[in-house]
Order: sequence, then C-alpha cells, then structure tokens
Amino acid sequence: MLYKLILTGGPCSGKTTGQAQLSTFFENLGWKVYRVPETATTLFSGGIRFVELKQNEAETFQENLLKTMMAMEKTFLDLAETSEKDCLIICDRGTMDAAAYMSESAYKRILKTNSWNTVELRDNRYDQVVHLVTAAVGAEKFYNTEDNPCRSEGLEEARKLDELTAQAWVGHPYIDFIDNSTSFDAKLKRLISSVCKRIGIDTSDRLGKGSQKLKFLVKSMPPDTVFPPYQDFDVVHDYLTTNNPKIQSRLRKRGQNGIWSYQYTTRRCESADQVVEIRRQIIHRDYVNYLTQRDDCHYTVYKTRRCFLWEHMYFQMDIYKAPCHPRCNGLILLETYTTAKGEDIIPKLPSFLEVVKEVTRDPSYSMYNLSLKAEWSTSNFHKDAQNVTKNIIDPNGYSLNNPGLVNNQPGIKS
Repeated sequence: MLYKLILTGGPCSGKTTGQAQLSTFFENLGWKVYRVPETATTLFSGGIRFVELKQNEAETFQENLLKTMMAMEKTFLDLAETSEKDCLIICDRGTMDAAAYMSESAYKRILKTNSWNTVELRDNRYDQVVHLVTAAVGAEKFYNTEDNPCRSEGLEEARKLDELTAQAWVGHPYIDFIDNSTSFDAKLKRLISSVCKRIGIDTSDRLGKGSQKLKFLVKSMPPDTVFPPYQDFDVVHDYLTTNNPKIQSRLRKRGQNGIWSYQYTTRRCESADQVVEIRRQIIHRDYVNYLTQRDDCHYTVYKTRRCFLWEHMYFQMDIYKAPCHPRCNGLILLETYTTAKGEDIIPKLPSFLEVVKEVTRDPSYSMYNLSLKAEWSTSNFHKDAQNVTKNIIDPNGYSLNNPGLVNNQPGIKS
C-alpha cells in the first residue's frame, strides 16, 4: 500500500514534530516512511527573503516553488512505488499551500501558464490532508518564532496565514483539522489517530478517541452570500449490482468545471457487529467499465456538495438534485466530524443554517435508502448494516480508505 499525506497549517502548528512522531509510529508498524521536506524552508535557507521580493519576483518565486515541490515529491513517489513494504509519504505542505501566499489572479495565471488545474493539484494528488492549527489560535502562550529562523510572523499574521492555508485546501475529499483544544502531546496523538483511521489501522487503546461523523437535516438553502468562502462540487453516485446481499458497491464521480475524480466503494457486513467500508481511487476507464454493473433498483444520485470552514470546523453540505426520487426533492444534509456529542454540538453548527434535527443514525437519510426506487424498507442489506452501525470497525465514522490493517490483521491492498 502507498499512502500520500500532507501536513499543513499555520506557523508554529507542530508540523515538524508531528512529521517525526508519525514517522516513528508507522516505522514501528513495519512501514517504510518517506518525509518530503518543506520546499519553501529549503529555498529560504539559501538566502531568499520573501518580504524583500517585488510583486513580479514573488509570483515567479511561487511558480518555481511549485515546480520544485512537485519534482521533490516525484522523487520520493518513484522510490515509494518500488517499495516492497507498505509505504507512507509525509509531505511538509503541499501544492495548494502556495495559493495562500499569492493573489487569486496570480494563482490563476500560474495554473494557465503551466496547464495545471485545481482538481489535480488539490484532490487527486494526495490521499489525505491534515491541517494542524497554529498555536496562535487557542494556544497563544506557546506560540514562538525562535525554533525556526525562517519564521517571523506575529500572532495576527500567523492566524491569517492559518486561515488562508485552510481555505486553500477546502474541497479536498479527505481533510482533517487538528486544533489546540488539548495538550500538545494529545494534539499529536489526534494527528496520528486521524491518519490511522483514514488508512484503516485499528489503534485500539493506543491513541485517544478521535472524532465521529455526524449528519444533520437542513431546512432550506440560504443565500450564497451568507456562507464563508466555499467550494462547490458536482457529485454523482451509482450503486452497483452484487451477488452477495451483505455487500454494497457504489461508484462516485466528483468534480469541478468538467474535471473529475473517481472512486469505487464497497461496504461489507463481516458479522453481526462489524461493517467494513473500503474506498479506492480509480481511473476514468475503470469507472466506465464499472458503470455497466449499475443496479436498476436504484436511482443515480446527483448532488451539489458544498465544502466550507466555520469556526475551525470543516463541513460538507449535500444538496440533492433532480432527477431523483420524490423523497429527495429539496433535501439538504450537513455533515461534519467532531468530538462533540449530543447537545454540545448544536452551538458549533453554522449559525446561518436552519438545522432541523440530527439524522446520523436515521435510516431514512442513508444515501442507499434515499436512492432506492422502491420503499427503503425492502432493503435487507441496509437493515442489517443499520443494526450494527454503532459497532462499525472504524468506531469514529471514518471510511476505510485502502486499508493496510483492519483490527491488526492484513487488509485489502490497492
């Protein structure tokens, strides 16, 4: 298995220490770990001072920084692809971080000049993005610029850069935010836990409990103007036929401006108390081939997915679109991952949305049941799966993305 991870965040967020602890953890599991250094720091150590650059020089620098970053990543990726071990590549910042340090017009010009596009740079290049929030937000007394000679930002600038960096990655399908609500040691444990859960490694009691996925019904769509900066995606889901009633298979196409990424997912009932969900990226050719197995018992599901940040929490909002079953007309569902539970989560939800109720475990709002042409109660598999949701292998609601280990046993390799 090869897993490519980005560590990003504002100044003094713990990226360097986090990278070291992640490396030790995965090496202890027998993985090969490659660490891609931060390109900007490497260049700055050669005498470049960003604050001294003129606007045109700064834009040229960012363009060359991106080229250098991609070349460095390719060097490690080529080595990882020949590894006989499971391999983790940890990148200290990624391609979208550059967008936080330049104007929107400059960023678009660089994309056009190099025939790059945001979907490829952001969505298809990395398996997971982890944003470590700067100490300047919630842990101010620990913020300092002494540990890094290339760092000179004050508290306010650090907060601004943290926000801009986070916004640059909004829209990536697998992004986790690690804030400063705990001690630094616990913060790093949450970092490791988030990566393990995305990969599908059962950490048992070695790491503290992470977040759980919660789902909410939203009454209506407010005007776009009330939202913070957001990214909208077109999403298309199709369920596939299977020979085993205990297995669900589905395809997802997700994109912007006609540029798509593709995913194949299986959800399998292992026993009365275990459900395993496995996701993997596929290419367009495989997507077209899988579509021939479309299940005629289900409608194709069309959505607009809106991704945005609110008070340092990451939200995804699915707006169902026609053609669809009448039960989906006007349906809007909001999802987030959080450690908050029960009534504690309500104050954290976006204030500009009218949330009707939580529907996390309500079978009426599962996409599988929503897409059925018949009444959802006719689905034997989903009734079985719904009964064991609380004991799913991933106890915090994350799907198992190309797992290397499940319950400490070898998993399915991509």
